[in-house]
Amino acid sequence: MIHRLKAAVFGTGFVGRVHLEGIRRLGFVQVYAIGESQKEKARRLGEEFHVDKTASDYHLILDDPEVDVVHVCTPNALHFPMVTDALNAGKHVICEKPLSTSVENARKLAALAKEKNLRNCTFHNLRFYPIVQQMRRMREAGELGEILVVQGGYSQDWLLYDTDWNWRIDSTSNGPSRCMADIGSHWCDMAEHVTGQRITSVCADLQTFHKTRKRPKKSIETFAGKTLNPEDYDEVPIDTEDFGAVLFRMGDRTRGAFTASQVNAGRKNGLSLEVYGSKASVAWNQERPDELWIGHRNTPNEIVIKDPSLLLPAARPYADLPGGHSEGYDDTFKQLFRRFYRSVEDASAPIEYPQFVDGLRQLQILDAELASTAARAWMDVPS
Repeated sequence: MIHRLKAAVFGTGFVGRVHLEGIRRLGFVQVYAIGESQKEKARRLGEEFHVDKTASDYHLILDDPEVDVVHVCTPNALHFPMVTDALNAGKHVICEKPLSTSVENARKLAALAKEKNLRNCTFHNLRFYPIVQQMRRMREAGELGEILVVQGGYSQDWLLYDTDWNWRIDSTSNGPSRCMADIGSHWCDMAEHVTGQRITSVCADLQTFHKTRKRPKKSIETFAGKTLNPEDYDEVPIDTEDFGAVLFRMGDRTRGAFTASQVNAGRKNGLSLEVYGSKASVAWNQERPDELWIGHRNTPNEIVIKDPSLLLPAARPYADLPGGHSEGYDDTFKQLFRRFYRSVEDASAPIEYPQFVDGLRQLQILDAELASTAARAWMDVPS
């Protein structure tokens, strides 16, 4: 009988549900257990997804030898203890970003995963859009030439009003940074992945527009609309940023800039990346995921629509559907999971996904951004 890998998912919020759905799409992995601190919530979700094993104490799931892989999809402050316990229990781990709330703890997790010789992934899934992979492969093939300028941003509007609330706003659950840790890290990871270069120094300016927010007295879902009355809120001070702007250097010559914002009206999930080379340029926006803009100096510019048969060979495996059939956010989960679980099954399989060391890398950039805005000065990023 073929062994079917078994997964446990810790956390049942917005992203936890997407993990559950993505795992099931693989076919060769069973969602075996769900861990959620609210016992009744875990039971209801288990019922919905036909998962028999649920627990409010995640240690009970880690003690089960049937569990092969753990997905940590909880608030950021829980990542370090949960991942540590999972690795010590001999489980392979996929952890949502940021890997931890500090560089020190991220470094410990990367070292522990290496010591235990377990597969580990920091969930920077946005690398896995087919067009993002095409951009990277064009750069690798020399079609862009020398990379001169990298710019773009990540814009959302779900925290525009002072009545908008989510656990990420609370630094005790989220860590010292919100906007830059949550979406700025996605942008930086993608920029480094596509260009093949590392951000070496940053000059950042972060801003908290809402110095206080109205926290609902009852739990609400991430990205959910609010229809509460004034008496349903408590006003609380805010110590995490709504917006950040960053100038950065990539080595000696490449320069760039990006913004990250959670208060840009009308932008739902607008990650944009523009890479300008000495031969040609490419640009992509997550809200139009199947379109690639290619810029030229002396010939007309192009807009290319995703079609696996027209992608470069190394990018082609990241697209499962033929041209004219869109692949979006949830498909990036499937693409990453497929490669991760393949490496769990086969120790000789290549590592084609971001690991804990990549999560540590993004926290080092974040630390430099926080230090820069505090000092109003350029800060180097450790190599």
